[in-house]
Amino acid sequence: MLRGPVLVAFDGTPASRRALHESALVLAPRPAVVVVVWEAGRAFDLADIPSRAIEPGLAPIDLRTAVELDQALYEQARRLAEQGVALARKDGLDATGRVVADDRTVPDTLVEVASELDAQTLVLGAHGHGALSELLLGSTSRAVLRKAPCPVMIVRDKDHRGHGDRTRSG
Repeated sequence: MLRGPVLVAFDGTPASRRALHESALVLAPRPAVVVVVWEAGRAFDLADIPSRAIEPGLAPIDLRTAVELDQALYEQARRLAEQGVALARKDGLDATGRVVADDRTVPDTLVEVASELDAQTLVLGAHGHGALSELLLGSTSRAVLRKAPCPVMIVRDKDHRGHGDRTRSG
């Protein structure tokens, strides 16, 4: 039996905000962890690209700038997690926040955190890409459903209500 918290993926988009709200309606007052996945080291990728490959005339990013940019991106993710926690608490979840570096893919990172925390449920918002886009680009929701160690609650963005509001799988 899964004994950990509800894990809610949050990226600040309307879909993730709605997922927080809807999950609270169904799962409150359970403990929850609001997770923001950020791409650590992304700024260093930019430092490795020759300036002419980005745009002619631009100076390359030096390592100091890359460190500062990476730290700023982490701080932005931390503030986003705090914002998600505040929304979750407002809706009745006993929430804490966690910022996790994505060293593979977002779905793999979410599944790994769910496993580490022995999550009861993993909640995420669906951004409502069309069927063709999902087929060609892949889908975070689909990958999480396939790999998650716990039940998954996917909440669609309001713009896609006609296609079903919630999907559960276990």
